[in-house]
Formats: sequence, structure tokens, C-alpha cells
Amino acid sequence: MGRAVRVVDAFRPGETTLGVSEIARRAGLHVATASRLVAELVELGLLRRDTDRRVGLGLRLWELGSRASPALSLREAAMPLMEDLHAVVGQHTQLGVLDGAEVLFLERLSAPGAVVNYTRIAGRLPLHASSSGLVLLAHAGADLQERTIDGPLRTFTPQTIGTPAALRTALDHVRREGVAFCPGFIHPDACGIAVPVRGRSGAVVAALAVIVPNDAEARAQIPALRTAARGIGRRLVSH
Repeated sequence: MGRAVRVVDAFRPGETTLGVSEIARRAGLHVATASRLVAELVELGLLRRDTDRRVGLGLRLWELGSRASPALSLREAAMPLMEDLHAVVGQHTQLGVLDGAEVLFLERLSAPGAVVNYTRIAGRLPLHASSSGLVLLAHAGADLQERTIDGPLRTFTPQTIGTPAALRTALDHVRREGVAFCPGFIHPDACGIAVPVRGRSGAVVAALAVIVPNDAEARAQIPALRTAARGIGRRLVSH
């Protein structure tokens, strides 16, 4: 089962097909072993094989992942509020959740001409480097916080948090102010701003973020972002 998961996990966001040899390399498997596992997963519908023998993810995988998924119900609750926020901000609006030691993005709404944004749906970013990640990390367990603080802390730009002391300060600020404001953390031209989304128990279940131009107007988006996050929280409680 572990090797089969590694085969499926070889696919990165945005990739539709891979060759068996590339799957084997990424999964750390012998080509013959990868070929056998691919054949089994194709038979089950979890993978598909194109006419040119390249391999892609199968619809059966999507079907299984969608059944009673907490992420699906969260996305459904969030979408109306995200669409309203997107209409107000006119830039990227995205929803992220904690998955392991990364933020996983469940949804992203964009607009033509919006500022650069490296986030993709089903994409991931390190917790310390993104506004969504900082919100989720600030409300995560102490063990994960300490492991993340201990590093390594990958930097994307000179503005990315790169030291344990800076990360501790940032997490304290998020808990105190209820917002993560990250100008130039991922790209110099972009500013990520995120706030927590709380579920039934009041615990943080997601981070709602906007990616806007890194300019003097960025902070003006915070009130609308907070309003949308509260609205998502109310929908989660009522469902």
C-alpha cells in the first residue's frame, strides 16, 4: 500500500500525465516495480493510461476522495463567501487547510490581470512562508510549532521569514491580531493576507486569504477578509 501511495503521490499540481520511468524515479522504485503498480492502479481506475502509454490520475481517485470529505464540506461552505470577497477585492482569494507540515490549498479564485500568485488548487506551501500557513501554524499544536520553528526555514525572497526568532514573533502577532500580513514573502510584487476560519468548536479549521499587490493599499482588504471568514464560520456551524 505504501508503494502504491508513492506512485500516486508522484503527480505534482498541474501535471496531467507522467511516463512510468519518471513515476519510478519520483517514487524511489525500480521501473519494473513501478510498472506493475501502475498496471494494478489502472485496473482499479485509480490511474488511467493514455494512448501514448503515459499515465494520469483516474476519475475513481477523485470519486473516492470526494466521498464524505471534510475538505469538500468546508469548500462548499466557503465558496459563496469567497465569491463575494473576490468580487470586492478583485484579486486572488484562496482557502487553505493544515496538512502535515504544510498548507494545502482547497480553492483559489483569480481574475485576469491579478498580481502574481504561485498558489494552485491542491498545491502546497511551507507554513512559515505564507500568510495562510502562518495563521494555521499559529493555532496548531505546540509540537508542530516547535518542529517548524527549528527549521529548516526555506526563503523565497529576502522578506520571507528565515529565522526561529522571527517566526516566533510572527506567530505571536497572528494570535494577538488575528491576521497574518506577509508583504513580499513569496514574490516581491505580492502581499498575502490571511485570517482564521473557525468551526463548530471555535477551533481554527482553515485560513482564508487574499493575494494582492504589495503596495500601500494592501491593508485596506483586511476588514472584508475578516467579514468573509466570519461568514464561512457561521455557515459551518449551521450545516
